[in-house]
Amino acid sequence: MQRQMPRKRSLDQLDYQRLAEFRYQLRGFLKFSERAASKIGLHPQQHQALLAIKGTPGGHITVSILAERLGIRHNSTVELIDRLIMKGLVERRHNPRDHREVIIDVTSRAERILSALSLAHRNEITKLAPLLIALLARFDAQKNKRRKRRTRRMRSLR
Repeated sequence: MQRQMPRKRSLDQLDYQRLAEFRYQLRGFLKFSERAASKIGLHPQQHQALLAIKGTPGGHITVSILAERLGIRHNSTVELIDRLIMKGLVERRHNPRDHREVIIDVTSRAERILSALSLAHRNEITKLAPLLIALLARFDAQKNKRRKRRTRRMRSLR
């Protein structure tokens, strides 16, 4: 689903600074994540796949859903799954309710790896949270100021 662009309005220097800081902090987290995965012998995309498989609501994930969650093509997802199977991290099985559908599950080895990685990620997010919350609050505060100004203008026109 493609998102619509918001209405155009002027940006000020603070908007650019906030956006730049937000992207900087996100990129820092992604670099942390990539390094953490690499330290235990996983490519970042493999880590993301394991997390998507484990974290999918409903308890099971198909190749198509995994492809969507990772933002990659179906055939690339199949290749990624094949590499994870070779590492002993995931298994394919047929859905007992619909034998045409293939479900991907993490192995107990992957569970241990993912648990350690996820704990490290949660700790990193906990460190970043106050900064990101403050940054997002500034975006919200700016939006509220504009809304109040607009409301005052509308009232003055009446």
